[in-house]
Amino acid sequence: MHTGTRPEPRADAPGSNRDRLVAAAQELFWAQGVGATSPRQVLAASGVGQGSLYHHFPTKHDLAAAAVHATTTAGLDAARRDLGAQGSAVERLVRYLERPRPALAGCKVGRLVSDQAVMDDAALAAEVRAYFRGLVDLAAAVLVEGGLPDDAARDRAHAAVAVVQGGYVLARALDDPDAMSAAARGFVALLDPLPSASEDA
Repeated sequence: MHTGTRPEPRADAPGSNRDRLVAAAQELFWAQGVGATSPRQVLAASGVGQGSLYHHFPTKHDLAAAAVHATTTAGLDAARRDLGAQGSAVERLVRYLERPRPALAGCKVGRLVSDQAVMDDAALAAEVRAYFRGLVDLAAAVLVEGGLPDDAARDRAHAAVAVVQGGYVLARALDDPDAMSAAARGFVALLDPLPSASEDA
């Protein structure tokens, strides 16, 4: 089930001061974007001292780079868990599509795509693009294992990633988290059966 809630940044979150700063920045970037987030807001949300911020991250760009990298890494790790689990290619793809997500809050990485401060920055934009390419590569590899030729597998992988991103947009537009689940179910229903392992390519 997809929910509509976004967790609040926690000043009492465990971990090192650096980890707490990164976690606070991730949540604030998700909520309001990189461009609209100030170091002072990150400090307040993290609960650490100003000296720790500038010790670990001398500039806002350093903090943004670390937070964006942490966000994309976590997203790819989650996709690997879904797509690398036991089951057929279709079962693993469905697991990825139907994983519970905060539909109304939006995608943490997708939010960055609409942030001009991110996409105008070569390093941050490269991180975001690498994330989406990574998702497509992971999904395509699973579909190739399921018997699809490379081109067809990549087409479906692009579609699967687009369904998730579009599901976030549709859920927010309709103010209905179930719209995301419906989009995933509809995509799965439209899939042609993959060839069995015994069929010739």
